[in-house]
Amino acid sequence: MTRFQSIHGRLFLIFLFSLLGLLLIVSFVYYQRATEQVRDKVGDVAEKNISQTVGLFDLMLKGYDSVTKSLNSNNELMRLLQTESAGGVEAVNLERRITDILGAIFYSRNDIIGIHVVTNSGRVYSFDLSIGGAMHNYSGQTWFEELKKSTGEMKWLGVYPESLMSTGIDRPVFAFGRQLYELSTLKSVGVVLIETDAEAIVSALRNASLGPGSNVILRESGGKEIIRTQPEEDGMASLPDGWPGPLKVGEVLVREHAGAMVTAARISTADWTVIGVTPNRELNLELKQTQQFLLTVILVLVIAATVLATLVSRSFSSPFKRLIQQMKQVELGNFKGEVRVHSYHELNVLVGSFNRMVRQMDDLIERIKLASISEKNAQLQALQSQVNPHFLFNTLDMIYWMLDERENDRLGKIILSLSRILRFSSDWEEASRTTLRAELEQLEHYLTIIETRLKGRVRTSIEVDERWLGTKVPKLILQPVIENAVKYGLEPLNREGALRVCSRESDGRLEIVIQDDGVGMDEETLRRIRESLKDSPSGERDGQAERRGIGLLNVHHRIRLMFGEAYGLGIESEPDRGTTVVVSFPIERGGNAS
Repeated sequence: MTRFQSIHGRLFLIFLFSLLGLLLIVSFVYYQRATEQVRDKVGDVAEKNISQTVGLFDLMLKGYDSVTKSLNSNNELMRLLQTESAGGVEAVNLERRITDILGAIFYSRNDIIGIHVVTNSGRVYSFDLSIGGAMHNYSGQTWFEELKKSTGEMKWLGVYPESLMSTGIDRPVFAFGRQLYELSTLKSVGVVLIETDAEAIVSALRNASLGPGSNVILRESGGKEIIRTQPEEDGMASLPDGWPGPLKVGEVLVREHAGAMVTAARISTADWTVIGVTPNRELNLELKQTQQFLLTVILVLVIAATVLATLVSRSFSSPFKRLIQQMKQVELGNFKGEVRVHSYHELNVLVGSFNRMVRQMDDLIERIKLASISEKNAQLQALQSQVNPHFLFNTLDMIYWMLDERENDRLGKIILSLSRILRFSSDWEEASRTTLRAELEQLEHYLTIIETRLKGRVRTSIEVDERWLGTKVPKLILQPVIENAVKYGLEPLNREGALRVCSRESDGRLEIVIQDDGVGMDEETLRRIRESLKDSPSGERDGQAERRGIGLLNVHHRIRLMFGEAYGLGIESEPDRGTTVVVSFPIERGGNAS
């Protein structure tokens, strides 16, 4: 594994996987496209095949229909069938003349196996391929009753395993017939049954096959199966009995069902449906050559990509190794070495820049470090030393008047709060940071003094979530903001004012919101204060900022020095509506607990 963490190993893997990834993507897209094209092609072929099969069936059935019509339109045959013979020679001659007519029809097509006419008087005349065979008992048979109930229309009886009339024909036959009428009087003469070789039906169905594994099924309109080209096997798609339901003439249905392509079309002449079922494994035969071709190409390209990745990675890794070795020396604090490489122009420029950087790095780092530390310490000390004595003067004045009025209880409370405020603000042994809990406790003492001094003119509330009380914050960041809110926002009011301190979390930062409903600021004053907050700690401040006090600027710049430019104060204000100041800090994950 260490080998693949080197420049040579990483470049080798990058080039190899990039080429292989591109190869696989192209191969996958090509294969998918080829598969779709083959599917579309097979679907079109299947649709054409079944349409041609339906057309062939229509022609075949119309031919069979014309055979029965030729019998019915033969006046001589109709007359002979109605002739009553006395027996003997006359009966023999009558039967011979009828069978001669039937024989002429029989030999007009090579797929007819037998023609049988049963008159209404019960006489039977047949011409078939049987030799010396007897007649089956047809009386009461379902097919015979169906022919008798017909009113002249063709009855397609279906496929049977043997002849319905002759005992000497034991192969599958396709049977159909109709009732015969004497055309001049429309009087029923009898019924005709014609049997043809079922192989002709099967051969017509095979035209809809897409492969040796295809199975073509012929169904009646009610869903009963007439014949299929292959017996049903395990694993082949099984179709519901009523599928696909009624179809319009000329409509071809193509569907994916149970891992097979299924096509269906209706034969209008017999109201039958031809259904072709082709397993997907048969459809994928044309994809095998494409798969073999792709596998061969992929194998060759993988070998070529491996060789190319090796050569490219080696050409890059050698000069980089030297540069990396010197970088490790720099990491250890050795800034005296130099890298000597004669390689690609860009790499030579990089090495030259690296050498110059190393020569200057030590002095530059020390110089920047000392300057930065000195500047920030000076700024922080200057900002921390800026204490506004305004509230202290007011408090002392208030103590004076309270002593004068001898309000000793209130005086004790005020003196205690003032003592704790002075103790907190003067204790810098733990640098300039404290917890939000300590800051809020100091703020409560300050608000005690303010509420007492203003005698009910200010109503205050502090609503900070306990989970933030352990957050580290700069010292004395809330008191200056509260002082400005009271002095410039609430004291000028001629009514009771409200001051609210609350916390919220926004975009991964902790925000302390100080909101008052005082006199607010006009747009120009708000603009100047916002611009003053953008100045550096040592920058010039305008008169408005000075009149508002240095407290806001002090807090803003201390936060930015401690946490960065993304944090500090945000101010919103409207005249006669009040002012809202948002103090933001980073949230210390895992260190919020009090």
